[in-house]
Amino acid sequence: MPSSDTFSYTVQARCSPAEAAALLSDLTRHGELHPLIVQVRRVPPRPGAQASYTINDRLAAGPIRFRTTYHADVLISEDDEIVMVARQWPATTVRNHTRLRAEPDGLVRIDVEITLTAPRPLFRYAFRQAQAAHLALATRLGAALDRNGDPPLT
Repeated sequence: MPSSDTFSYTVQARCSPAEAAALLSDLTRHGELHPLIVQVRRVPPRPGAQASYTINDRLAAGPIRFRTTYHADVLISEDDEIVMVARQWPATTVRNHTRLRAEPDGLVRIDVEITLTAPRPLFRYAFRQAQAAHLALATRLGAALDRNGDPPLT
């Protein structure tokens, strides 16, 4: 029997919704943001996907370190909404629903909702890992987007 739960976070950055969407929907650029990712490979899009990826993460369970591979699909990629689904064996799914909205003073508000479903024996570990990784990504995201708008250093 699978278990499922959701968490969410909000990030604000000084950029346009289009710039934020471009970074968020291109998973090849997530290596600098997501603390568990060690490799991202773009693969031909699966049916119904705009883009598909194979991703390798480095995880730890106590003193044991291991790598895992999963597949992610970008289902919707618009300037105001991104929907992605990642699937990993055994029967683990992470659904990411991101909404982007321009705010005053050149800010963009990024609201992210993550829903994880996994087999009950793996759920607590998988949920903790996903939540910690995505909250770390959130702290890096604002800085990465703000940095992209800065003029180059000379």
